[in-house]
This record gives sequence, C-alpha cells and structure tokens, in this order.
Amino acid sequence: MSTAIHKTMTEIIDVPHDDYFQVVHQHQKGEFFYDPSYLQVERTDDLIYVHFTLKNSRTAEQKKAFYHQLASRLHEDLEIRKEDVFIMLSGNTEEDWSFGNGMAQMISET
Repeated sequence: MSTAIHKTMTEIIDVPHDDYFQVVHQHQKGEFFYDPSYLQVERTDDLIYVHFTLKNSRTAEQKKAFYHQLASRLHEDLEIRKEDVFIMLSGNTEEDWSFGNGMAQMISET
C-alpha cells in the first residue's frame, strides 16, 4: 500500500521521489469509527483512511486526479474496493516544515 501511495503521489501531484515519509497505523474494530454510507458511498470494515499533509501548491484538478488514480491503483494492485479508500489532503505552507537539524529547508534562511 505504501508503494502504491507514493508512486501515485510522485506521478500525479509532483512529490519528489525521495520525499518518502509515511506513518501507517492499523486499528482494531473498536478504535475506528465511520459512517458506512455517508455521501452515498457504501463502505465496509476494510475501509482505509489515507491522510496527507502537503504544500498548498496543488490545484483542485491535480487533487481530483490524485484521488481517482490512488483509489484505482489500490483497487488494481491490492484489490481494495474503491469505496473503501477514504482520502484527505491537508495543506500548509513552506514554513510549516522542518526535515531535520532544526532548519526550515523549504524556505530561505536569512
């Protein structure tokens, strides 16, 4: 799943190939709550919730293409139902990131 997600990120929303940082949490049934038919999407207990934080530089069209391609890839590669792929993107700006050493690598240091 991690590989499929990262491949889609690099292909569709221009994430650099070496920008590979993911956290995966698996929850028991009593730890993950959801509506099985919210917005007329029929979900099962195989639901996966994918939450990304990335720069606000992606367009609505890029995001829509990403949602479509990721759900399709997870379905094709891992037989995950498209209805069970819940994706949320959270945007922020360059100054919201530090990749180590206490530095803001994405903005100019002055």
